[in-house]
Amino acid sequence: MEVKKHKGSEEMSNNEGVIYRISGPVVTATGIDARMYEVVRVGHEKLMGEVIEIHGEQSVIQVYEDTSGIRPGEPVFSTGQTLSVQLGPGLLTQIYDGIQRPLQTLEEVMGVFITRGVDADGLDLEKKWEFEATASVGDEVSGGQVIGTVQETDTITHKIMVPPKASGKIKSLESGEFNVTQTVCTLDDGTEIQMMQEWPVRHPRPFNQKYAPDTPLVTGMRILDFLFPLAKGGAAGIPGPFGSGKTVTQQSLAKYSDAQIVVYIGCGERGNEMTEVLDEFPHLIDPNTGKPLMNRTVMIANTSNMPVAAREASVYTGITIAEYFRDQGYDVALMADSTSRWAEAMREISSRLEEMPGEEGYPAYLSSRLAEFYERAGRVETLNGDDGSVTVIGAVSPPGGDISEPVSQGTLRIVKVFWGLDAGLARQRHFPAINWLNSYSLYPQSLNQWFRDNIASDFPEVRTEISALLKVEAELQEIVQLVGSDALPMDQQLTLEVARMIRVYFLQQNGFDPVDAYSGVEQQYAMARAILTFQEEAKKAMAAGAVLEDVVNVPARIELMRARFAEGYLEKIEGLVEEMVNQIGNSVEAQ
Repeated sequence: MEVKKHKGSEEMSNNEGVIYRISGPVVTATGIDARMYEVVRVGHEKLMGEVIEIHGEQSVIQVYEDTSGIRPGEPVFSTGQTLSVQLGPGLLTQIYDGIQRPLQTLEEVMGVFITRGVDADGLDLEKKWEFEATASVGDEVSGGQVIGTVQETDTITHKIMVPPKASGKIKSLESGEFNVTQTVCTLDDGTEIQMMQEWPVRHPRPFNQKYAPDTPLVTGMRILDFLFPLAKGGAAGIPGPFGSGKTVTQQSLAKYSDAQIVVYIGCGERGNEMTEVLDEFPHLIDPNTGKPLMNRTVMIANTSNMPVAAREASVYTGITIAEYFRDQGYDVALMADSTSRWAEAMREISSRLEEMPGEEGYPAYLSSRLAEFYERAGRVETLNGDDGSVTVIGAVSPPGGDISEPVSQGTLRIVKVFWGLDAGLARQRHFPAINWLNSYSLYPQSLNQWFRDNIASDFPEVRTEISALLKVEAELQEIVQLVGSDALPMDQQLTLEVARMIRVYFLQQNGFDPVDAYSGVEQQYAMARAILTFQEEAKKAMAAGAVLEDVVNVPARIELMRARFAEGYLEKIEGLVEEMVNQIGNSVEAQ
């Protein structure tokens, strides 16, 4: 893959201006006839930038690279292009920066520090791919239709599509080895189709229609799937303070969710945290295929010390790549970690533009930008009639964990799932530290039918009972703190024990345990039913004269809770529950 250092203006158009003013990453140029969101090259080093405001003769540019050392009077060149990404075979397994430059390629050429004014193609333009045509000469095709496939990785087949705006009758089409810039198909109007497409990142890719969400994204995390489910094509926010487990939760979702493609955007994260992610991800094994997880992953790494404007672009780069795989009929999970850093980049650029600040200094258009991003999620009918989805999960890092700040509130107004991380739970070593009392999901009603059809007919009722027990426990805890649990009636003491069982046995989950890290929905239902069975049997036994302590301490109940760390737990639950019921019955006879 070639790395290009801009030295002359041979690649630029004749449209040239000069730098008039510089304020950090925001540069004002005069004498250039540019359009909004056009990509320009700034200074002698040809730094990449994008026009974000036009005032008469003056064009305001946000530069995606460090501007130190450039000065007024240096040239600015127009490219006539908008900020676009290259889409085609070779995206998977890549690690990009915020403007789709492959970091591994840049490192090979210049070491660990990226030199300014450097370009690298998002795809390897020289690598040959085995293209297998699936359409035929004479077929009438339109935008989005699949004309062939490439086996990109062991697990993912890349579908080569007609660009969205092209249509016609196929004049020529051949299978064979091609690179992404060679023509594989010609239409009767002379349109040549390559395996690579380019798409402007700020424009959503087209589709036929958006479906109502009716299928859950199965994550393998009990508290999420069971109590606060997320639909495929939905959007979720994970606000939480420092150290509460946002990144670990997102990594677990990336590894275990039933999405076929993962796009992970490390947007403004700390360098050491991003390094950990980049070191760890290539070694993770996909539990579904046994192959490396990177085979179906695209990563965008834009750390907090990288240029602030590129951070703002990284989110759009990621969602455009996700939409491209959605158009091939895949279910894509996009993790944005974290949207707070993205908002901070907008705030910094806005202040340099001298715009009127909104709440806490954020720009007045913060909410509309957040909405633009999250609204690109959805389960759709693609242009070729397939079903595909993009599910967006955005982490939010509110200062001091205060979710009343603008980014958290702007996110909560848009997303339908709120997984609220709690520093108090994290300090108690309860992970995932998602607070079940203030989290919510607005999807259960639309997903209930799926759970009834695929898991159990009484699944929604079991979920409601578990939620109710947790709420009752929260109310009882206030009394317990005043008078102690011994002062409560026996039935309320039992409720506290059952709720503790829900918390310790069901809601706590070890993300680093090879067995407990993933829990299928069938297993989640079986575990919840086991808890409710314990409650029913304990009530009967205590009504017949059994002592609460004897009922709670039956060996089978303790084994039921411990055994979830062993392989094949789902097959064992039924037998353990039967044994528990017998032992609770025996505790009555022992009185």
